[in-house]
Amino acid sequence: MEKIKMTTPLVEMDGDEMTRILWTLIKDELLIPFVDLNTEYYDLGLEHRNETDDQVTIDASHATEKYGVAVKCATITPNVARVEEYNLKEMWKSPNGTIRAILDGTVFRAPIQVKGITPCVRNWEKPITIARHAYGDVYKASEMKIPGPGKVELVYTAEDGSTESVLVHEFKGPGIVQGMHNLTASIESFARSCFTYALDTKQTIWFASKDTISKKYDHTFKDIFQEVFDAEYKDKFDAAGIEYFYTLIDDAVARVMKSKGGFIWACKNYDGDVMSDMLSSAFGSLAMMTSVLVSPKGYYEYEAAHGTVQRHYYKHLKGEETSTNPVATIFAWTGALRKRGEIDGNKELMAFADKLEEATIGTIESGTMTKDLALITELEDVTTLNTQDFIKAIRTNLEKLVG
Repeated sequence: MEKIKMTTPLVEMDGDEMTRILWTLIKDELLIPFVDLNTEYYDLGLEHRNETDDQVTIDASHATEKYGVAVKCATITPNVARVEEYNLKEMWKSPNGTIRAILDGTVFRAPIQVKGITPCVRNWEKPITIARHAYGDVYKASEMKIPGPGKVELVYTAEDGSTESVLVHEFKGPGIVQGMHNLTASIESFARSCFTYALDTKQTIWFASKDTISKKYDHTFKDIFQEVFDAEYKDKFDAAGIEYFYTLIDDAVARVMKSKGGFIWACKNYDGDVMSDMLSSAFGSLAMMTSVLVSPKGYYEYEAAHGTVQRHYYKHLKGEETSTNPVATIFAWTGALRKRGEIDGNKELMAFADKLEEATIGTIESGTMTKDLALITELEDVTTLNTQDFIKAIRTNLEKLVG
């Protein structure tokens, strides 16, 4: 069979531990035999990030700006233990955080649904996509322990030296205090990414925050979303037959539970962090979640929503068999290949991405799967395979589909 050609490279970011093993298996078994793979490769494994003082992550981000589409393997965000384990020069920042900051993107996560794994919320018939703002709030907060009685103020000093202050609290005894911030430009980019992705996927979008309590902080998010929507997207949404609306986060949670799914739920940073984990658990597994970073400038970076599967990697190093679920990583590749094909007008590449997803889902729905899915499926008489054999089973079904 003649391999499918790619006219433009996509950026390939390799990663760490067990997902790095999956990365190679997926390429060798499911991609290279069928596609004349054209990528610009960057090794974001922790050891290479350390060797390059993390310059490789910055280079990969700028390459994504150049080519428009990237696919990323899961990577380690080091803690103290990792610094010692890998003998790192310093505790390098999260690669995902660096990439998000450079691309100014928003993360969209959605479950991959298969027959035999019913969501915990029985009326969820379609996937629910979480759009998480990936800047500021509690993740860039400044904190202080208050040792005793005293006054805490929030003070703004303008460039001309003038000041404006507000009393946070007059402490009568010990306590704690936290200061958060966000940026108008970042919130505007968040809104544009959300509206662009909603149009791209033809889905209605909600945005939820707590503006009734946070009358300046959260209300600013609400106002910016509405201003950007009215000025730039309303007519496009009307033409596409989809809608945007704002609701309180409390009401959003209640409405989500009673909904049938099939929409995008835009959340501030912390809300999106928590709700994406809730949705992944309710739909089945983090290994069955897609994740794509979308920039308002039209850059796309696809990745798995989960981590590097450290425990399985240590078993793998010992020569022990593992049954690691590769589905999210496969869908990162299919998402990137489909988007590359869409941008380039390469219908063959788009069709291949569709068929690989069909083969993956079909393998699971036929009763052949990894251990994590076997534990939660409603299918009977399932076959549980190790990682390599599961990927080979997908290849067998893929070969039938591509003829």
